[in-house]
Amino acid sequence: MYRFLLSRQWVILTLIALLLIPTMIRLGFWQMHRYEERAARNDLVAAALDAKPVPVERLTSPGHSVTTGQRYRTVTAEGRFDPDHEVVVRRRVNADDKVGFHVLTPFVLTDGRVLLVNRGWIPADGPSQTAFPKIPAPPGGRVTVSGRLMPDETTEASGIKDLKGLPDRQVMLISSEQESRRLDAPVLGGYIVQTAPAPKGDRPEPVGPPGDENAALNYAYALQWWLFAAGVPLGWFVLARREARERAAAASEPAETEPVAAAPTA
Repeated sequence: MYRFLLSRQWVILTLIALLLIPTMIRLGFWQMHRYEERAARNDLVAAALDAKPVPVERLTSPGHSVTTGQRYRTVTAEGRFDPDHEVVVRRRVNADDKVGFHVLTPFVLTDGRVLLVNRGWIPADGPSQTAFPKIPAPPGGRVTVSGRLMPDETTEASGIKDLKGLPDRQVMLISSEQESRRLDAPVLGGYIVQTAPAPKGDRPEPVGPPGDENAALNYAYALQWWLFAAGVPLGWFVLARREARERAAAASEPAETEPVAAAPTA
């Protein structure tokens, strides 16, 4: 009854099914792994944002690499801004996906060390972005700033190429090591995204907090792949049963006989 399963067509179909099942199972596990990664990242970010602010000197120092656990921690610093040596970071977008600059201003601490402060986003003055833009001045005198601690940017992590030969006082990536050489001063590792004090007016536009990774989507994809894997043998079985019934029905039909011709009359 099921000898048709040995036909070329069914052998190929069976082999495809046997390949699809483990492939879909592995894709489901991969999506579940992505779900766990994203969920852990969301938990880490939420914990960092909810943590009590601490002085920036407790978490970083010159030459220090900001760790994953320190990222997004709210820190405070006391000192003064140094707008004469600020630079802008090229090709940055705001919440509306408009291209402009991030304003990176050195903040001189009371002990003489320097903290890099990303004060926010400003629009580009022209399409070429070659001219140094007009930047609202930071607060003068001695102030206390707060912000989210961030690691130095790299091409590997951001995908942004660190281009050379840029216009004066423009950079592609925020690097404490690079700024330390430029300023000839000890610069704390990483930088902060300023959250307080708020800028006067609407410029620079504050950089928004990090968004949540859509971990639930990966969880749904994992379940979907596993349902597909379960559906492959079920579909194979349904097709085989249907073809077996069709073949059995065809075999049980009486063979058609030719009508007998009438004998000629005398």
